[in-house]
Amino acid sequence: MSKKIGILTGGGDCPGLNPAIRGVVFKAIDYDFKTFGIQEGWRGLIEGNILPLRLGDVEDIIDCGGTVLGASRVNPYKVDGGIEKVLANIKEHKLDALIAMGGEDTLGMANKLSKEVGVNIVGVPKTMDNDISGTDYTFGFDSSVTRAMDAMKSLKDTGRSHRRIMVLEVMGRHAGWVALFTGISSGADWILIPEVETNFSKMYQHLLNVYKRKKYALVVTAEGIETPEMKIGKEELDQFGHMILRKRKVGENLAQLINEKTGIETRSAVIGHMQRGGPPTLFDRILGTRCGVKAADLVAQEKFGRMVALRGNEIIDISLDEAVAKLKIVNERWWNLAKVFFK
Repeated sequence: MSKKIGILTGGGDCPGLNPAIRGVVFKAIDYDFKTFGIQEGWRGLIEGNILPLRLGDVEDIIDCGGTVLGASRVNPYKVDGGIEKVLANIKEHKLDALIAMGGEDTLGMANKLSKEVGVNIVGVPKTMDNDISGTDYTFGFDSSVTRAMDAMKSLKDTGRSHRRIMVLEVMGRHAGWVALFTGISSGADWILIPEVETNFSKMYQHLLNVYKRKKYALVVTAEGIETPEMKIGKEELDQFGHMILRKRKVGENLAQLINEKTGIETRSAVIGHMQRGGPPTLFDRILGTRCGVKAADLVAQEKFGRMVALRGNEIIDISLDEAVAKLKIVNERWWNLAKVFFK
């Protein structure tokens, strides 16, 4: 029997969302399903901003960054009558199932709607932070690290030319995967991540040693590190209870500390939202496409309350409960790999 599927992209955008949307729509045609684009994440479902999504709308978007559906960080549970409006619009538009593409917040909301009010929903993990449990990688991560790696190459060139220490601040609120992979792949001399408390004295001495050897040094830091050494102020929270990080100036504060403690001229740069934009890499185009196709398969099989996941080279499905139970953070094995290069 033909079904109507609503697709939404919640939270921050990242490369790979458009290939995933495209994958759903193409595979839905095989099942004779109709697809609808819910605009701007959960906000669109609250406001009833839901439009038909046809082959012609998606066939040319595989190389496009961002999301053609728009995104937001709206939480239906924080909006007056939000859940009632969500259910009313699902009924009004006769949607048989939802495919929610997002990170921990979007998938957490999907799980609540599935368990608490019985919405037929399938999750697709996307986040440049790569912090969703149960999947080896999320699309968006490879593209974001590739951009950060390119930025680090530029900083290396100018740092070497001017005999400076260069600090790059990358995204990563609770998980340091972006900083870790950026640092390892670009040959950074020190990496700071939220999962590991930094020994600042050891870092200063190490950077001095590196500088004596090659007359420059490279540091990568995640934006979400917490340390009394840097006296970083806190900000307001978003609707999902996360601190808004844009004014913390982690990289700038770190560069100032390094300058003071080592006496070496130090500069910082923030790649910021440039990590989110631009075309997806090959890896993210293929992963996003496979995830979208699998999500349509799960709807056809009526396997709701599940999330698409990558395990090894296989696309499987796991429960949303498992996916959102905890964040996937950098473990000791990965950190030990990084420390091999702190010499």
